[in-house]
Amino acid sequence: MKISKEIKNQILADKDKLSINEISKKYNLPRIDVKKIITASEKKAPKWFYAVLVLLPVIFLILLEVILRLTNYGYNFNEWKSIGEGKQVLNSDIGRKYFPSGAFVPSTSEDEFDIHKKPGTFRVFVLGESSAEGFPFSPMGSFARYIRRRLELVYPNTPIEVINLGMTAINSYTLLDLLPGVLKQKPDLILIYTGHNEYYGALGVGSVESFGSSRTLIRLILYLNRFKTTQLVRNAIHWVMSLFSSKNNAEAGTIMSRIVKDKYILLNSKGFNEGIQQFKENMTDILKMIKDKGVPVIIGRQVSNLKDQKPFISVPTPGYQTADQVYDEAESALKNNNFKMADSLFLLAKDLDALRFRAPEKINTTIDNLGKEFNVPVVPIDSIFDFASPDGIVGNNLIVDHLHPNIKGYELMGKAFYNCMEEYSDLPKTEKPKIPFVEQDSLTRADFVFSRLDSIIGDDEITVLKHNWPYVKKSIVMSDFNEKDFADLFHPKDFIDSIAMYKIEGRLSWNQAHLLAAATYLKRDDIKDYLRHMNILMYQYPALKNLNTLVTYFYHRNEIDLSDYTPKRFGMIQLYRGKYDDALKYLTKAYSADPNDPMVLYNLSLAYSKKQNYKIALEAINKCLKVDPKYPEAIYLKRQILNQDRVSAK
Repeated sequence: MKISKEIKNQILADKDKLSINEISKKYNLPRIDVKKIITASEKKAPKWFYAVLVLLPVIFLILLEVILRLTNYGYNFNEWKSIGEGKQVLNSDIGRKYFPSGAFVPSTSEDEFDIHKKPGTFRVFVLGESSAEGFPFSPMGSFARYIRRRLELVYPNTPIEVINLGMTAINSYTLLDLLPGVLKQKPDLILIYTGHNEYYGALGVGSVESFGSSRTLIRLILYLNRFKTTQLVRNAIHWVMSLFSSKNNAEAGTIMSRIVKDKYILLNSKGFNEGIQQFKENMTDILKMIKDKGVPVIIGRQVSNLKDQKPFISVPTPGYQTADQVYDEAESALKNNNFKMADSLFLLAKDLDALRFRAPEKINTTIDNLGKEFNVPVVPIDSIFDFASPDGIVGNNLIVDHLHPNIKGYELMGKAFYNCMEEYSDLPKTEKPKIPFVEQDSLTRADFVFSRLDSIIGDDEITVLKHNWPYVKKSIVMSDFNEKDFADLFHPKDFIDSIAMYKIEGRLSWNQAHLLAAATYLKRDDIKDYLRHMNILMYQYPALKNLNTLVTYFYHRNEIDLSDYTPKRFGMIQLYRGKYDDALKYLTKAYSADPNDPMVLYNLSLAYSKKQNYKIALEAINKCLKVDPKYPEAIYLKRQILNQDRVSAK
């Protein structure tokens, strides 16, 4: 019996209201026919239909990711960034991967290295936190810079690359995330100094950037963070949350005052033990990966200020006195010359400090145990600092705050790591050392590439740090400061002090600060100090190769005016650089323009004496003394010329 389409539709409309028997009677149809019509309508969809349903969201996310990448949405989290000339550096945006809120983004040292490693190159990577980065004297003051300079002096014919990947406010999670990319760069050695930031560094258990203590979840989040879609979702969430939150000054204070969520992590508490376990498991994975690749690795024990840093937060801890009470006992023991007891009590006071900015001793114990487990050298940085400190307890003599070394301390760290490299033969094999081992440290310190400007910038950084929580109860708001406020805080005495202050204010970058210092010295015709700053910039940016390239590079960025390079100044520059023919060429032009400039006459005389043309050198210095009988060093230079002339005459 043929049933019309209209009747079938009516039956389907009634199937949820009437029984099959009732429908059969209503339309005068056999019960079996009614059942077939209803059953046919309820037939399951084909399998491909469900497959499409599952794949549609995946396809949508892939298309969204492609569109976001094509439109350059958000940030690129590729580990390395090409800077031309066959060189690359750590991507400066990589820190945003670990600080997605954007309230703080750690800087990097921008140490460049070859994209394709050249034969014979000795390549070292340094991994760690702010103490590895060299804070507050980065980029020039780190222990990585000491190691680089020492290697360059001892192995002058070997291409040396020491790439410092240290970053402020990160911890072992970041190191673990960066490591696969580091291993792909064919390192000859990896140096690790980390452990202070396990609680408050990005993704630490007590950090504002924490996602709990599940390593599986955190590593999944780090994996997802590389996708633009994740950035889009995260930014959308932050935007929505901002609509319902009152405005507050999230930028107040230093990074220390902004990354802490849990201020009270007591010794042996759940949070304390989670931090230790997190460090142990991450470092285990790190060392296993490195050893599997057959790359030598050295790790360092953590050092901090014990004697001169009171506990930040002292609260009752089950089974112990308060941190302040123990610290007071340590000071009493020190006054009574009981150094061994004082050292133990200072260590305990640090461990009882509920604000965990300094690595507890269990971190160092973990480092020792990992060293034994993986047969990895461990450098006892803490013991070395103690040995170099009065009474055998480290304090302000080597540490500028609670844990960051001063320049002497960073050089000591560099020496300690280098000595370990020597002991385990983790040094270049391409040539024999050109300097005896016993002389290497003193020569490296004497030739360390560092300036007064770098030192003052570091001191000013610490001044800001110690005017903020947790050193004081309330953080200062730098954005509310005017120029007078900064001047009152830093007390600048000369233009170098002022340039350092501008750097701390955020008005100048590090390289702009050095360029301004160089330009100021150039305009004062202080060529020696001018070249000191230009050489520092060339040391930081080796791809620029030479002074002429550096000047041109920054000139195109309106940082320095080429009109400052008069024949006089350029001649003096070439003289200091040992380019005597060029010096004579430009200084002669300057003499033609002004034959009575004593500075030109003095430098002409010096250039001729360097070329051993003592007759003309003597004529020039006599003219100089005639114009200015008191010209600095002119009499001494004349005496030298006369002596050299007599020697050559014999």
